[in-house]
Amino acid sequence: MAVYVYAITAATHPLRLDDLTGVGDPPAQLRTVQGGILSAVVSDAPEGLRAKRRDVGAHQAVQERLMADGTVLPLRFGLLAPDDDAVRAVLEENAERYTERLAALDGCAEYHLKAAQDEDALLRQILQESPEARRLNDDIRAGHNNPDLPLALGELVANEVQARQEALAAAVVEALRPLARDERASQTAGNDFLNVSFLVDRRREDRFTATEKNLAAELGEDFDWRLRGPLPPYSFV
Repeated sequence: MAVYVYAITAATHPLRLDDLTGVGDPPAQLRTVQGGILSAVVSDAPEGLRAKRRDVGAHQAVQERLMADGTVLPLRFGLLAPDDDAVRAVLEENAERYTERLAALDGCAEYHLKAAQDEDALLRQILQESPEARRLNDDIRAGHNNPDLPLALGELVANEVQARQEALAAAVVEALRPLARDERASQTAGNDFLNVSFLVDRRREDRFTATEKNLAAELGEDFDWRLRGPLPPYSFV
């Protein structure tokens, strides 16, 4: 029977799982598979598994419990293996690499930061600070019939938006980088100009979150900041 794999830990991890259950309906019982110096937390895999709220919650609960007791390599939702023997073989074959990752993540949590800027506020800022944008906008509002004016203004504004947001994202990351052990940038979506995960030593969490709050306060109410954490370090496995 296929098995669902939640996480990898050192074999010395406490693995306190007695009061937790896994994915599926009814919920699967959790167990561990040991391969040399490593262990994996697994359960029987239900058929037709989908990312339903209950199953995602069960997956996260296992990760959070393991993380509370020690270092863990948290695996993404939905990872399956053919059987326990296949899991054991992977642990043994990749023992050196997994052990190195556990050492790199030791004592750390992930913080995920997304940020967006109000579009109207950004446009006002560009019109105030760019003489060329202001001139084009004034000509359009004055009723000039040149059909190239809206296109020229649109291209100028688009370039300004990209340049300003790239510079701002770089400045935010630069300010937080000294407080993190590692970082991973991801593709932005929607109005976001920033989508980045930081690997933060638990002893520096307070400084990290305080610095993020100070940045948000400094930039003002035109920005939407979304910081999630502490999380299992999915982005750094």
